[in-house]
Amino acid sequence: MEMPSPNPAILARKSRLVERLAKVLPADAVIEDEAETRAYECDALTAYKCPPLLAVLPRSTQEVSDVLRICHEEGVPVVPRGAGTSLAGGALPTADCVILGVARMNDVLETDYANRTIRVQTGRTNLSVSGAVEEEDFFYAPDPSSQLACAIAGNIAMNSGGAHCLKYGVTTNNLMGVTMVMMDGTVVEIGGAHLDAGGLDLLGVICGSEGQLGVVTEATLRILRKPEGARPVLIGYDSNEVAGACVSDIIKAGVLPVAIEFMDRPCIEACEAFAKAGYPMCEALLIIEVEGSEAEIDHQLRLITDIARSHNPVELREATDSDEAARIWLGRKSAFGAMGQINDYMCLDGTIPVTSLPHVLRRIGEMSKEFGLAVANVFHAGDGNMHPLILFDANKPGDLETCEAFGAEILKLCVEVGGCLTGEHGVGIEKRDLMLHQYRPADIEAQLRVKDVFDPKWLLNPAKVFPLSTTQSRRAPAMAAE
Repeated sequence: MEMPSPNPAILARKSRLVERLAKVLPADAVIEDEAETRAYECDALTAYKCPPLLAVLPRSTQEVSDVLRICHEEGVPVVPRGAGTSLAGGALPTADCVILGVARMNDVLETDYANRTIRVQTGRTNLSVSGAVEEEDFFYAPDPSSQLACAIAGNIAMNSGGAHCLKYGVTTNNLMGVTMVMMDGTVVEIGGAHLDAGGLDLLGVICGSEGQLGVVTEATLRILRKPEGARPVLIGYDSNEVAGACVSDIIKAGVLPVAIEFMDRPCIEACEAFAKAGYPMCEALLIIEVEGSEAEIDHQLRLITDIARSHNPVELREATDSDEAARIWLGRKSAFGAMGQINDYMCLDGTIPVTSLPHVLRRIGEMSKEFGLAVANVFHAGDGNMHPLILFDANKPGDLETCEAFGAEILKLCVEVGGCLTGEHGVGIEKRDLMLHQYRPADIEAQLRVKDVFDPKWLLNPAKVFPLSTTQSRRAPAMAAE
């Protein structure tokens, strides 16, 4: 994956940059030692690595503002970083950039239970937001698989979702306002603790913008009352296509579970060996959860199980208590770690219409044979958010390139059936060169103009989202003027 060459003029100014940053940050907040900067050389897309010029760890919006103002004056690129869990290379540095990590910014600033909002610094982890309000029987709905580690900053950058996004939506549906620092150090407030802000939907532009427009330091999030109860059902089928058809029929019937998760045989086997959750050894497994009062749960599950039985499941198991419910979810929550124990893999993220699930799953199986690489499928089936895991050998010459080519064909397939390149992981570097497969040049140009307004020098998160040739042509005039 090509990245821009470092600017020699910026490398030559490293000492001056360190000196200026040290004047506005605590002594332990500027990391310049080459060995220590290697901790920031990649995110969860570990196939690509590049140590940054520096890393800084501010603790407040004011410190972020000071850092960005200095980098803007010095013409130094900045890569915002939450917890580094991006699977699309969204926080991959360049050799002449400053990594701006928000991990130390993790305070709860305000909680308003009457109006169901919480304001936090964006370095706070996803799961700990719910942890801060659970004693009052509230929770924060978006729940990425990495929720134990991922930061709200990254969730906002990539518009992250999770298993329960079918009912509650993704980050944009639960984000009410942000404090954001522009590249020149200007601090802006967008949205807030109210339903909708007047004027342009700037919050909708920022959520999912992948660090291209500014650094979000504080966020006002919607919190919800915990449901009265929840119950999952586990359904096994003898083919991926039949399981996909079952999901499609459930959605067409107007039933709205809180989650519909899909796992195929390779993933089932790995998860069972890892977590020993008691999964049946079948070709495809669905985990469907509903919530509400006991009467609501019983009614919804009756509709779902009737549809499931019409597709001749090999197993149908409804949780009878909390322990059994936890076991049903245990394997799914362990899926990515379980797969990592048996092979190197690349986790994709494309979204398709639910009605296309049977066709897309069949084509992925066919392409697996064509490329000679195995695939394990585990994903949020209810909203068509696919996560194929392509297995490869990182130590085998050519395997990574074959894996990437295979992944590109899967993502193109998602677009061709009416879906899109990403559902929650973002574009990053992984999908930037596929953007023209989804968007016309005029559409890309419209997006570039938004970037021009927020970051005229094109210093924020370089070489991400847009095809590299496009971003370089945008950046060149700014560099020439410095």
